[in-house]
Amino acid sequence: MKSKIKLFDPSINKNEERAVIKVLKSGFWASGAGQGLVEKFENEFKKYVSSKNCIAVNNGTSALNLALSLIDIKNKEVIVPSLTFVSTIHAITLNGGKPIFVDVEPDTLCLDVEKTKEALSKNTRVILPVHFAGMPCKITEFAEICKNNNCKLIEDAAHAAGTTYKNQKIGSHGFAVCFSFHPVKNLAMPSGGAITINDNDHKKIREILLSRRWCGISNRKNYNYDVKNMGWNNYMNDFSAAIGSIQLKKLDKMNKKRENFAKKYHNQINLEQKMPYDNSCSYHIYWICVKNRKKFMKKMLEKKIETGIHYKPIHQMTFYKDQKYLPVTEDIEDKIVSIPIHANLTNQNVDFIIKTVNELI
Repeated sequence: MKSKIKLFDPSINKNEERAVIKVLKSGFWASGAGQGLVEKFENEFKKYVSSKNCIAVNNGTSALNLALSLIDIKNKEVIVPSLTFVSTIHAITLNGGKPIFVDVEPDTLCLDVEKTKEALSKNTRVILPVHFAGMPCKITEFAEICKNNNCKLIEDAAHAAGTTYKNQKIGSHGFAVCFSFHPVKNLAMPSGGAITINDNDHKKIREILLSRRWCGISNRKNYNYDVKNMGWNNYMNDFSAAIGSIQLKKLDKMNKKRENFAKKYHNQINLEQKMPYDNSCSYHIYWICVKNRKKFMKKMLEKKIETGIHYKPIHQMTFYKDQKYLPVTEDIEDKIVSIPIHANLTNQNVDFIIKTVNELI
């Protein structure tokens, strides 16, 4: 019986297994202080993206929440796309900010620069672009807007581990860049995330974040410590850090496979509306737009090909209902479909996916 082609599938081998067993037997599984393997992973990831600093956390949502906590956004506005996972918007709300939904570019589905300029106001405090599907946003333009309007650039790079922008890794540009290392991500862990910091005060910011990711605890010496600020239980565990270090060593190789598959999709799928090919993209997902999506996804599953939807626009959801019209976002919301793209696919898998898509559209 033919096995199902998974939408996502983490690439692991004996190295990850051995690393997990080593942590298990060590008896040291986690530390709020983030020492040992967590600190090792932070240094490795900082070097990989060429950022000034790095703080490992337990997931991408925590990364966004902690990064936004560095800036007083209470009753202030944060410009953000509606086409994202809801955690991006929750992090703004949890910090007292107001999300201002702005449309995306029709080709990349990344935050639109010109529409961002139109949405600016005296209350804008942060611009938060999302590197959607691993495609790099126009960071230089957003950085210039921030500079001219006294606001901060915080990037949602949940999809973008390994993506480059102007020959530099995503994670080395904005004030703070937030990553997710969920099991479905390009760099996969049981749970994990990171914030890379590129501000000149990065050492001070790191100390603040180290405290906030561990319930506000600071100045700990043995069993004595102080709590000077609010904090959360957001530190990374050693199992995740051990796996992350191994995944990081092969990330570029895995992403290259994704890129090659994306090139085939782009060249051979007979649809006008599909994800562009860009060799700087990490291709966390590959999206296409189809008519009668429900029927298409059902037929794909009958062929044992998993598909997904990324995402239902947030401004259409009950909690964040916004009457603002976002034409590009709303045009694709009933058509966008994610098809399998990961390092465990074979060329035969990809050829079969292309053949099946072309037969069904």
